[in-house]
Amino acid sequence: MLYNGILAFINHNITPLSMTHVAASEGLILASAIIYILHKGIYETDLPAFLFLLFTLVVTIYVSVLNRMPFVDHFRNVLIIFCFSGLGGWSKERTMKLAFRWASLTVLIFLIFEIISVPFYVSIVHPSDYFANTRGLLPLSYNTTGLFQNALGFPERFSFGIIDHRSSSIFLEQVSLANFCGVIAIYLISMWERLGRWDRLLFVGTAVLILVTNDTRTMLIFCFACIVGYFVFPKIPRNFNLALMPLIVAAGFVVYTLKPNATGDNFTGRINLTMKKIMELDPLAVLGLSVDRVAEFADSGYVYLIYAATIFGVVALWLFVCLFPAGRTAAQRRCAHSLSLFIFLNMMIGGTAVFSMKIAGLLWFVVGYMRFHDSPRIRQGRAADVLS
Repeated sequence: MLYNGILAFINHNITPLSMTHVAASEGLILASAIIYILHKGIYETDLPAFLFLLFTLVVTIYVSVLNRMPFVDHFRNVLIIFCFSGLGGWSKERTMKLAFRWASLTVLIFLIFEIISVPFYVSIVHPSDYFANTRGLLPLSYNTTGLFQNALGFPERFSFGIIDHRSSSIFLEQVSLANFCGVIAIYLISMWERLGRWDRLLFVGTAVLILVTNDTRTMLIFCFACIVGYFVFPKIPRNFNLALMPLIVAAGFVVYTLKPNATGDNFTGRINLTMKKIMELDPLAVLGLSVDRVAEFADSGYVYLIYAATIFGVVALWLFVCLFPAGRTAAQRRCAHSLSLFIFLNMMIGGTAVFSMKIAGLLWFVVGYMRFHDSPRIRQGRAADVLS
């Protein structure tokens, strides 16, 4: 979660970096996770994640061969899911709590820096320079703040008016901070009964401060849904999640039908954008023959996924998100339902942010932990590892 912030500090205060350094950092993190997981062994209960990764590799080779160009974006996304759900599955409760405690505390500290003094915050990480050097996103002429330009917002956008931009904290950009708030919500309703008073205060306080400074409508809705879901989700069978994605897409069509001319950076405008792109879908893209156009759909998760992974990859992700989380206990069902709502709602109004390692790492870490926390793997009999 912190690697971009650390790289940004190095880029601004020590030496300029490039995209190569970012890729190398991600590669090192994922390689370390893979080595650890393979050292522990792949057990029968790990096979769903392992087979999902293997299927995605086959799809990646298929898409790359058909398009005569290497395209590994979707495989990287699924590799992050595999690695961090695997690490979560081996995590002890103390490790899980410590990881979230330090993550939330770091985000809170940098968020307070940003709220109190933007110049001081910029002097530490300088988001604008970092994205210019590592992503080629040069700041616009009017952006003299040092912040990432997309965090500046605009007058008509929904806002609580507490600060004059959308907060970013250690993530350097506003979307990941908003989604981190969603991850905190999933963690809270999954672990609430196991958390102490101070942890609850830290996580709730961090989430509230993000909501009132980041101007995120989607996560505001999601957090209210999680509050209700704490009481409702345990009563809903886990397999109901299979209907959630089709229901969200169907609701999107209803919104588009009622307000076909809605545009702009608002809830209905973003939904309409996704619906229009779905209806304009290139038939060849369904079979993975138009991967060269994938960059056009960075703001429409469902369409991006079809272009990047074919319809078969979309189905595989849908099944994995719905069926991988455990549903035996009330806490596990809270985790499972909130995960599906978080992923499928985000894909309707956003793009690929939920697959970013900054967010997906902690998200799938808690999902993996919740899958095994009341039924740990044992090294005997038929429960022994299939691959080691």
